[in-house]
Amino acid sequence: MRLSEIEHAHVGGQKSVVLRFLAAPMDANVRGYVGGGKILEWIDKAGYAAAAAWSGHYSVTGYVGNIHLHRVVNVGDMVEVEARVVYTGRTSLQVVCTVTSHNPRDDVRVTNTQCLLVFVAMDADGKPTPVPPFTPEDDWEREENERAQMLTAVRREVEEAMAVQVYSDATETCRETLRFLAAPTDVNWGGKVHGGYVMHWIMTAGKLVAERWFHGHARATYAGGFRFYRPMYIGDIVEVDARLIYTDGSEMHVSVWVRSGDPRRTELQTTTHCTIVYTALGEDDHEVPVRPWVPRLPEDRALERHATDLIQIRSRLGRSQPHQY
Repeated sequence: MRLSEIEHAHVGGQKSVVLRFLAAPMDANVRGYVGGGKILEWIDKAGYAAAAAWSGHYSVTGYVGNIHLHRVVNVGDMVEVEARVVYTGRTSLQVVCTVTSHNPRDDVRVTNTQCLLVFVAMDADGKPTPVPPFTPEDDWEREENERAQMLTAVRREVEEAMAVQVYSDATETCRETLRFLAAPTDVNWGGKVHGGYVMHWIMTAGKLVAERWFHGHARATYAGGFRFYRPMYIGDIVEVDARLIYTDGSEMHVSVWVRSGDPRRTELQTTTHCTIVYTALGEDDHEVPVRPWVPRLPEDRALERHATDLIQIRSRLGRSQPHQY
């Protein structure tokens, strides 16, 4: 990432980090703007910096959730990604990341997204290690601290709902599977595959399914429940399996599983799972309805019910707009 400035706003147990840079042409997707996958890469990097600064340890991404993608980033925009620690457990840290951008020529700033990330601090032996406790100091921090504790219970409910679902080949839905080797350029600071890159792969596979179903342009508007189960290593074979599970008006809900493993072996293990909502857009960039997905097979019907269950669970989160400082 091309960083023009990194700010640490709290000396000795730094609790916030700001990354500032220009969105470059190579950051754009095939539609010409910077999409959700690249934005999630930036979020993960800023979140890691805040978690590592506060804990004093290498930290791994455990969860990223409730990501409402309000606006895209344009090439040439000045981007600011602020990550702030809002809650700590014994070995975990919860970080709120806010992405804003503006055209340097007019300085009209917009908020692109805001989300919560969970990191776990690791010691030199790769085991979870205690972190300094965080105490909120202002109204914004106190509200986010309370919200982080509330979201822990909701997150557990989402994870339990995801864990009991079956994803096999007994499906008729629109489905795409990407396969490739994790490359040395995908490495993070701990020598493993960067969580932000994994989320980018997920968004790419999900977008492929949504646009195949719609036969047109689809933009990610919500992503939630990125659960990281185990690390992925350079040289692993990676399988990103995306399938449509629910449609509603202009929305397409896509479930994505990521599995990886040593290419010399046959078994792949689940590393990440999430659900993404894409919105169908017409030529004028306005929302348009998509043809409904009507499941017939038992597994497909079960996944449709799962999608509606997740909608109900997430409705209790109570916030779709960013919490301004």
